[in-house]
Amino acid sequence: MKVRAKKHLGQHFLRDQAIAQRIVDSLIPHQDYTRVLEIGPGMGVLTQYLLSKDDFETHVIEVDHESVAYLKEHFPTLSPRIIEGDFLRWQLSQLTDEKVAIIGNLPYNISSQIFFRVLEQRDQVPEVVCMLQKEVARRIASPPGNKEYGILSVFLQAFYDIEYLFSVPPGAFDPPPKVNSGIIRLLRNQTARLDCDEKLFFRVIKTGFNQRRKTLRNALKPLGVELDSPYLDQRAEQLSVEDFVKLTKLVEKAMG
Repeated sequence: MKVRAKKHLGQHFLRDQAIAQRIVDSLIPHQDYTRVLEIGPGMGVLTQYLLSKDDFETHVIEVDHESVAYLKEHFPTLSPRIIEGDFLRWQLSQLTDEKVAIIGNLPYNISSQIFFRVLEQRDQVPEVVCMLQKEVARRIASPPGNKEYGILSVFLQAFYDIEYLFSVPPGAFDPPPKVNSGIIRLLRNQTARLDCDEKLFFRVIKTGFNQRRKTLRNALKPLGVELDSPYLDQRAEQLSVEDFVKLTKLVEKAMG
């Protein structure tokens, strides 16, 4: 039995065993988690290496019924820990109240949405190792000051230390995607809460990057506030997470 790759699910099955092993070995098991959740295991190329690890218990979540049937047939001991469902509509608390690391070859068409779900549950997710489109992976791991740095970079770097690990060519997949892929690792940092209104923080970042070629003086005009700050003479891509926190506090003060 072989699972048919489904375009609407963005499925590209990794077939390179050495790369699969390397992705799994990129996890840095912490003392504060004993479970790992794999998103979209497909035919289990990562799963087989996860199951060989003694540092944690492996769970998987898969939306494709055909893949679920394949996994149950080929990994019978995993069956009780296979969740048939959509990670975007599912809560980690349904599995456990404890911390859970996340790993996966993420569907490229919904990778950003998956990261937003991780952010919502960040206090339960100490580590993420995942494969996604190389361009997006580079962007997420990018420091301030260049064109790759963007909204998702700031959001994730506020709560995670992020490292771009290595690249994967299209030929490592079946069917091959039209883009190169990249592996990144996210490790939860020490920031429990931001020193500002977090909803406003996200709004300021989105507004600033919506017109990223403009200085923040012009880009932030939709917020409707009068500000006096050196940050306003810079573009959004030049500001660090800490800078955005300070800018958000200024916006909050101006809003009264």
